[in-house]
Amino acid sequence: MNRTIRIAVTSLVISLFALSGIFAGAFDGKTVILHSNDVHGSIAGYANMAALRDEYEAEGADVILVDAGDFSQGSAYVSTSKGLDAVTMMNAVGYDIATLGNHEFDYGYAQLRENLSNAEFAVICANVFDSTGSTIYPSTAVIENDGVKIGFVGLETPEAQTKANPALIKGLYFAAENELYAVAEAAAASLNAQGVDLIIALSHLGVDAESAPNRSVDLYAETDGFDFIIDGHSHTVMTEGPNGEPIQSTGTAFANIGVIVIDEETKTIEDNFLRQVSHSEGEETVYDISADPAVSGYAQEIMDRVNGEYNIVFAESLVDLNGERDPGNRTEETNLGDLITDSMMWTVLKDEGSLSVDSSYAVAVANGGGIRASIASGSITKKDVNTVLPFGNTITVVYVTGAELLEALEASTYCTPVAVGGFPQVAGIEFTVDTSKAYDSNAETYPSSTYYGPASINRVTINNVNGNPFDVNAVYAVITNDFMAAGGDTYYAFAASDNKFDTGIPLDEALMSYITDALGGTVGEEYAEPQGRIHVL
Repeated sequence: MNRTIRIAVTSLVISLFALSGIFAGAFDGKTVILHSNDVHGSIAGYANMAALRDEYEAEGADVILVDAGDFSQGSAYVSTSKGLDAVTMMNAVGYDIATLGNHEFDYGYAQLRENLSNAEFAVICANVFDSTGSTIYPSTAVIENDGVKIGFVGLETPEAQTKANPALIKGLYFAAENELYAVAEAAAASLNAQGVDLIIALSHLGVDAESAPNRSVDLYAETDGFDFIIDGHSHTVMTEGPNGEPIQSTGTAFANIGVIVIDEETKTIEDNFLRQVSHSEGEETVYDISADPAVSGYAQEIMDRVNGEYNIVFAESLVDLNGERDPGNRTEETNLGDLITDSMMWTVLKDEGSLSVDSSYAVAVANGGGIRASIASGSITKKDVNTVLPFGNTITVVYVTGAELLEALEASTYCTPVAVGGFPQVAGIEFTVDTSKAYDSNAETYPSSTYYGPASINRVTINNVNGNPFDVNAVYAVITNDFMAAGGDTYYAFAASDNKFDTGIPLDEALMSYITDALGGTVGEEYAEPQGRIHVL
């Protein structure tokens, strides 16, 4: 088996030669692409990927392993190393190519570069540019197996520019909409010039409505040259797009592994499907794909190390705390959102004189997309809190006018009740969203964003602030996180403020201190239900 990976843009050529045996199996004469996406720290699943690779190779296949992004964040097993342990696991399996997801930027561009300098696989991304106008990674890669040449184009969601902390990715440019289509077509054309037989987009675009017009289905509709799209970002389980487009995605967290079968004689894709990793039989988990012992060992070392440091009980909860996405923190008020924003308020207000306005003008706002997991009733560990709040964000205070606060709430609920990561969880404020009214968007997006600000306030009414009437002209202290203060998600109104300060206090530490010091170590029945701060009509 002769394989070469050619990486465009840098003209770097990596030749990978492996000894080949003579196989007589069901996949003799086939190239099989195995793909993952949105692994989000489920590192035990890498052992299943390795075992499936071995299974197909034993049946005669030439196997290529690729990932469509979001491997760096999602559980304490990768977030505690700021994503580096995910790269370690991908090296252990033997991935060939990966593209970037928005969560690869969670710890900043410098950390991303440091992590991926350790990668033993090619990293490709055609639509993210540095200040010199060059792509931050090569746009394409080519793998050749026994005469069939397969070209890959890497594509990142433009939403990354506001879904990661904008302050940590300054100087990067994310091509979106027509520019996204243009760079994708240009990359495909460069592969055609190299005489490839098939072109596959390795994309982190997704199919969620809120991601239009930068979805994988938009890419396929607006471009020519792609034979297939391996997709990520929206956590969708699909073997084709909604209108039969050749798009496949595995869901998330190794629920499935994607399989694409290519006939090396005809040089065509003859099949694509998903292999389920496990299923439940009663209370028992049955694995449909075995686990490679060596890779399992690497994963266990990481899990043991993290568990030893973080799996320590520090409190208890008498109630289940809702960390779900939809319905949940991205669509409505939740009890966990209330708990987190209460902890933010308490952390800042417990030190008298910490604000330049009276405490009655203080509110807390947290983006629902930053709440990543639920906490079940019972013991609470440091690992539980780290899993809920994995980004390392710090509490930041932003001073805005009432009009600017109202703009932020209108923008962050623009599509409610459809889920959006910017949906606000709050403390110190009560507001109503009337979803029967249309969102009046500006003609242009916010700067360096895929979101449109409101031209007028149609949907949101602020009922009161700490029980007092809302004043559109007053100055309010918004206690938020550094991601939102820098304009993350829909919060350009916060980024535009020139009066802000970062406390340096991590969100997870604030939450743990609030539970132990303010609540006496127990989250009680007062958090059994949401507390009536947000009304969605």
